[in-house]
Amino acid sequence: MATLKRIQYHQYGGPEVLRLENFEPARPGAGEILVRVRAAAANPMDWKIRNGEMKIMSGRSFPRGLGHDFAGVVEAVGDGITRLAVGDAVLGGAGIKAAGAFAEMVLAEEKAVVKKPTELSFEQAAAIPTVGLTALQAITSKAKVQPGQAVFIHGCLGGVGRAAAQTAMVRGASVGGSCRATAAHDAHDLGITPVVDFDFDPAALSGRFDLVFDTAGTLPIKAARTLLKPGGRIIDITPTPAKFARSALPGPYQVMIAQPITSDLEEVARAAGEGTLRLPIARTVPLTEAIAALMELERNRTPKGGKLVIAVG
Repeated sequence: MATLKRIQYHQYGGPEVLRLENFEPARPGAGEILVRVRAAAANPMDWKIRNGEMKIMSGRSFPRGLGHDFAGVVEAVGDGITRLAVGDAVLGGAGIKAAGAFAEMVLAEEKAVVKKPTELSFEQAAAIPTVGLTALQAITSKAKVQPGQAVFIHGCLGGVGRAAAQTAMVRGASVGGSCRATAAHDAHDLGITPVVDFDFDPAALSGRFDLVFDTAGTLPIKAARTLLKPGGRIIDITPTPAKFARSALPGPYQVMIAQPITSDLEEVARAAGEGTLRLPIARTVPLTEAIAALMELERNRTPKGGKLVIAVG
């Protein structure tokens, strides 16, 4: 197979370890597909993995590719693939251990890839897998949010926060949340109320919410408990060893990592295709400019207000 380009690194570390280099993709094995990437999207977990914060899951073999969320066209399939075929337009995510979506081709498990709705561009499709899955699984599988319930989202304008707000509202829940004060009008436009600043006083909202969803990982546990109704749940999606330990104890607090469940990803893709899940794109760059854009995103958290998407093909 021809040599291709991808963003990869040869040791864990800061963004300075990233290189755009030649690589030779592996042939798909059983249950795997090879996708010619048309677009890929950045998530905070990309740099957490590259920093070495998730070594227990990502392993120690190098070079490692960067990136998880992608959209593209199936190039080749391994044994046992029945749902997807060469030439299908798809969206999905590479596994934590494999990664490598910021590339001209990426290998992924079939279960983590679904057909792209025709209503979505490749760039729009690449923006949804991780955030859409995380939001859906938190709202439906873990919290089982019901019509008439109230959800509080800490970080309601991040990718997962936006997706969770829309997912909860479609299910008939009301949504409050926190964000930067300067962006409160964007949260109100989404239908979120009340909207508070990140350093709000939780006593003012005491006992109002069935679910407190901490998408930023920075809400003090005492504040989260103050917001909860009796029997409510707290879900956190930024794991640390200490948080896993707390999650194992009895009580409302739980750490969650999204799982590549095909039916869930199909539901997310369908919602995006129908327009009930909308995730804005803040900036699109070519693969050759992606490392500089990723460094800016990580260091300055810019661009704000949407996804950084890498256009590949």
